[in-house]
Amino acid sequence: FRALAYIDGGGARLVSKRNVVYRRFADLASHLSLEVDADNAVLDGEIVKLDGTGRPVFLDLMRGRGPFCFVAFDLLAVNGRDVRKQPLVERKEILREIVPKESRCVLYAKHLSQYARELYAAVCEQDLEGIVAKRKDAPYSPGALPHSWINVKNPEYSQGRDRHELFERRVAKRPHGL
Repeated sequence: FRALAYIDGGGARLVSKRNVVYRRFADLASHLSLEVDADNAVLDGEIVKLDGTGRPVFLDLMRGRGPFCFVAFDLLAVNGRDVRKQPLVERKEILREIVPKESRCVLYAKHLSQYARELYAAVCEQDLEGIVAKRKDAPYSPGALPHSWINVKNPEYSQGRDRHELFERRVAKRPHGL
């Protein structure tokens, strides 16, 4: 699940792109507050459930089968400083400094500035969902057009099949958020 991690004064909360607090990931939020090396920060990333080989398992995430991880791929603010106007490569450098090198629950999403075709082939071969590509010189601007990022999906991703049905059933069960 895409999420913003708000870390502040020893606590943290994970919030959806629709501004709903993910209450069921409170343990993960607690780990974030302890492991991220900043007094306060806003990180952009995804909540995932990884199997023993490090591959995401979407069905386990949907069913609440933890433990869960937060994969941080961008940074909006750190220690009271808004960094959204800085280029992505600079934000990633700062993010790399505050995300722990060794952690089971907080991971840093590396970036590549070349070998896109090879990476996409590997993503498809390993049955992963896809790649998010961002301009390295772009500021952080969600929702702005034209986008400074694109989502490159693996059309054969096995966990993507019938995914919409899982969401429909979940919404029918719990219409008031997660």
